[in-house]
Amino acid sequence: MENLAHWFLRLSRPKKALITMSADVFFTVFSLWLAFSLRLGEFYVPKDRVWIFFLVAPCIVIPIFIRMGLYRAIIRYIGVRALATITQAVTLYAVIFAALVFQLRLGLVPRTVPPLNWLLMLFFASGSRFMARWWFGDLYARLTANTEQENTRRKNVIIYGAGSAGAQLAAALTNGREYRPVAFVDDDSKLHKQKINGIRIYPLSALTYLIERHKAADLLLAIPSATRARRSEIITRLESYPVHVRTMPGMADMAQGKVTFDELQEVDIADLLGRDAVTPDPQLLMANISGKVVMVTGAGGSIGSELCRQIIALKPSALILFEMNEFALYDLEKELLCSLTRLNKQLRIIPVLGSVLNQQRVEKICTVFGVQTIYHAAAYKHVPMVEKNPGEAVLNNVFGTLSLAKAAIQCKVETFVLISTDKAVRPTNTMGATKRFAELILQALSVDHVDKHKTRFTMVRFGNVLGSSGSVVPLFREQIARGGPVTVTDSRIIRYFMTIPEASQLVIQAGALGRGGDVFVLDMGEPVRILDLARRMIHLSGLTEKNNIQPSGDIEIVFTGLRPGEKLYEELLIGENVSETTHPRIMRAQEEIVPWKILNQKLQELEKATLSDDYIQVRKIFKEVVSGFAPQCSIEDWIWTESTAKLSGIKEVKIRKLNQIN
Repeated sequence: MENLAHWFLRLSRPKKALITMSADVFFTVFSLWLAFSLRLGEFYVPKDRVWIFFLVAPCIVIPIFIRMGLYRAIIRYIGVRALATITQAVTLYAVIFAALVFQLRLGLVPRTVPPLNWLLMLFFASGSRFMARWWFGDLYARLTANTEQENTRRKNVIIYGAGSAGAQLAAALTNGREYRPVAFVDDDSKLHKQKINGIRIYPLSALTYLIERHKAADLLLAIPSATRARRSEIITRLESYPVHVRTMPGMADMAQGKVTFDELQEVDIADLLGRDAVTPDPQLLMANISGKVVMVTGAGGSIGSELCRQIIALKPSALILFEMNEFALYDLEKELLCSLTRLNKQLRIIPVLGSVLNQQRVEKICTVFGVQTIYHAAAYKHVPMVEKNPGEAVLNNVFGTLSLAKAAIQCKVETFVLISTDKAVRPTNTMGATKRFAELILQALSVDHVDKHKTRFTMVRFGNVLGSSGSVVPLFREQIARGGPVTVTDSRIIRYFMTIPEASQLVIQAGALGRGGDVFVLDMGEPVRILDLARRMIHLSGLTEKNNIQPSGDIEIVFTGLRPGEKLYEELLIGENVSETTHPRIMRAQEEIVPWKILNQKLQELEKATLSDDYIQVRKIFKEVVSGFAPQCSIEDWIWTESTAKLSGIKEVKIRKLNQIN
């Protein structure tokens, strides 16, 4: 039998299809003969011209089966859906055959023969395929198992969720080479003790027993329809078990039996937050985008690229991608064009290389293309990196925003939305100070120049986004994969988190709510302690924390200390004056504004200090203008510190020489 399986499995697809066709020809003739025999109650021998039906029947069946795709399916992977296709094909054959029989009236054919023929043909066509699926699937599994034992043993896994998704996942894994599903776990008590494809369903309380019995180190979540809050609840319950929790991949890949170890996904950290996104308001989403020319600065970044993805779905007349990183711009354009092709949409996408500091170029872009809405996401945001390069951050974040705002006013852009940050509130670092300065510029232009232009400036302030460049989540994953240690700056540090898609949707909606000079803050939910996040990620990887209590653990958490300019706690409001908007997750902050006359003078001083690398003066200006600015570290600029060190060295040498002379 195994030799036969080897022989059949090694055949080419056309040869396998030819063998299957031959079997169907036999079953067609046999079903018709058996229908006559059962109806007449005797061993039937065709007489006269009835032989014609036995010749015609296969000529009807084979073209129908080919057209319905029954010879393209891989038999050992066919499922319940194939039965519906077989039923449709056999029914079509039976109808055509019956019409032919009663139309030609060749010989005496009892009326019950055609329905009997349909029933028997359905039995043989479907039964033979499912029998072959069982036979070849079992032999194939045993044959591949021998190969796997030589290379690597399949891992026993438990599937959480015994619904249709779980059943499809189990079927795909059974035919794969990495995992062997050994049990289902489900909360529905009605399903307990039942089986799906021979795999038993257990309650969650039996998980410890299942892990020990089957030596299972992995658990796969198959609950795609569950809300994020429900997924968070389940994941929390699973944290105490010594299993690596993963989630199922796309349904299309599973249905085709393509699931492999590498395609299974880690638990989405957004599920740990346990907060479902609020359904967006379509009117707010479309207000500044639909039918308009939209430009996104910093389009290649985490937030900028997600804004672009959501904007193309809102039918702008054109989308301008403004980015100074050539590869990021190329990559984003390629992705968006592929998305448009897949969605069969027509949209003009214009990728433009450039810097927001080049006001003349920005004005030309806005004039030539008639830009109506700008989402300003371009900024240097990485706190430690900005501390080491404060001059570039001041130029890009402050003066880049100023030149972009002036260009928007000059070109009569309707809406200008600044992507700000919670680090702008009582900042302790240069990055936060520059972003608050950018907010003050737009606020001053809105209040003091309200009669001189029609551009509506809006600022949206929010915290960390999951998966962004510089986020702790990908860093922790990388460190866990390497075997640790996981680095946390301080055991007390907390952060607000939000998913990039949700943040981008709220930015678009907040921009539509702005009246001019508004600072909006997003409801980020409950803050997350970074230490707890690290521990949860370790546990969900099926590993244990190595510490004094458990010295034999897998992954150690090391505290590295706060980085230059880093806060323990982030805030979203400078004061307590905040009002609600029509959106439950968007609030309007009422904050002090620096008049343009004063701010403009300080901008001139700031530019002079920045260009001369006078960072002592830069900090002095920040303290005068930015409310609550209190730097937590000394000046960290690479060039400034190196120059200062050399000057100090020269002074020390001169002092020593003077001492020697004296």
